[in-house]
Amino acid sequence: MSKENYQEKEGDRLIDEKQLKKFKQRGYNEDVLPKTAEKRNMSAKNYFTLWMGSVHNIPNYTAVGGFLFLGLSPINVMLAIIISALAVAAFMVYNGKAGSRYGIPFAMQLRSTYGDIGAKLPGFLRGGVAAIAWFGLQNYTGSLALLILIGSFWPEFLTLGGDFSFFGINLPGLIAFTIFWAINVLIGFGGGGTLNKFTAILNPLIYIVFGGMAIWAINVAGGIGNILSYVPTGEVVQHNPPILVYLMIINSVLAVWAAPGSSVSDFTQSATSTKAQTIGQTASLLVAYVIFAFSSVAILIGGSIHYNVQEWNVLNIVDKWDSLPAATLAVVVLLMTTISTNATGNIIPAAYQLSALFPKKVNYKKGVLIAGVISYLIMPWKLMENSDSIFAFLNIIGAVLGPVAGVMLADYYVVKKQKIDLDALYMDKTADKATNSYRGVNKEAYIATIVALLVSLSGQLIPSLQLISSLSWLIGAGLAFVIYTILKRVEK
Repeated sequence: MSKENYQEKEGDRLIDEKQLKKFKQRGYNEDVLPKTAEKRNMSAKNYFTLWMGSVHNIPNYTAVGGFLFLGLSPINVMLAIIISALAVAAFMVYNGKAGSRYGIPFAMQLRSTYGDIGAKLPGFLRGGVAAIAWFGLQNYTGSLALLILIGSFWPEFLTLGGDFSFFGINLPGLIAFTIFWAINVLIGFGGGGTLNKFTAILNPLIYIVFGGMAIWAINVAGGIGNILSYVPTGEVVQHNPPILVYLMIINSVLAVWAAPGSSVSDFTQSATSTKAQTIGQTASLLVAYVIFAFSSVAILIGGSIHYNVQEWNVLNIVDKWDSLPAATLAVVVLLMTTISTNATGNIIPAAYQLSALFPKKVNYKKGVLIAGVISYLIMPWKLMENSDSIFAFLNIIGAVLGPVAGVMLADYYVVKKQKIDLDALYMDKTADKATNSYRGVNKEAYIATIVALLVSLSGQLIPSLQLISSLSWLIGAGLAFVIYTILKRVEK
């Protein structure tokens, strides 16, 4: 696509070589520079396949098990998940428009909102803390599935090392974790190009495996009617108003995407056009979640009916299968979806953020290596020993990203009206705050973020405000959007 046609059709801005050279001379490395036309090679088809593997993963299946206890019927849980997909798609598309229009990564989009100095804190929380912590935890979760897979073919492997323990993990677990960690780091080194090839292989398998699992579940449950009429039992079952449960599910699904949604410009910066990422991401998330909504509910309920136990861990269901080939294929695909999720949501954003924080010393590949090593050293199996504390930590990180997303959207669409001055954004380091609005700290952005953060966290601290905690991302993002908009208008 020529530069002229690109601009005429989409209204997007393409940087020329003269500008690019000037930005390089100002000390910006290749990883944070705007993408030129020849590097914008992700089409609608690429975006359609990008997020497929990020939906069908082990933690998401476990979350659906929790949704079934909130008081909605199975069909309503499916509908709530599909509506959630539309909300996520809107978030990803609109927050990714700055990337597709100007070719800039998340790090620079964050600077355009918070200022070059102000961007460091939200950037560190997204890429330096949330991404690395999640990368380690996803690796550990995936390694548990890998351990099951290896044990199916080599039972003696599970007894290797005897009583050996490395800070609380036995030798088979450590080997499985190291192998799975290394695979994820290698995928991260390959970046978006390798990820595109990986997802091209993965997505057909998703349709085959999860479609097959859903058919199996319907068959062993005695028909789709038994699944749709299933009512969970036990003390954990809640009875909430349906509209509240719908909002809780939408909030939970948005919270899952809070991190990749905030940094989605790391992917949309490579779009052939804004139209391409809009169509591709919307279709990807909608199709993926329609399949996921039906298959997850069917598999979890069908497996529970068949084995006469309320089983909400998809791995435990697969582990009960008599067919080793079928179980192997299902676990392999679950491992692949975990890798896809880890790459798109964790290691790639972490690498870009580390590169942005230390532009002269850290490039993308060094960022991958640093993030990978740190994710190993934090020993995620130790963090998982106390589920209450680790999930409290991750909920705090998620609560931060809701307000950050709200401020970013308000700044780009309401304050800047979708206009970014690239020459000012990629400033000379000696630029003065008085002449460059991207310099320093955007105080209004910080005020809106902190106030919204405190409100969204209040439900975890004050029992009477627990409802706020259940809707933390929606409340945090919405409140930050409104506060920032008002503060900027008062400033004028």
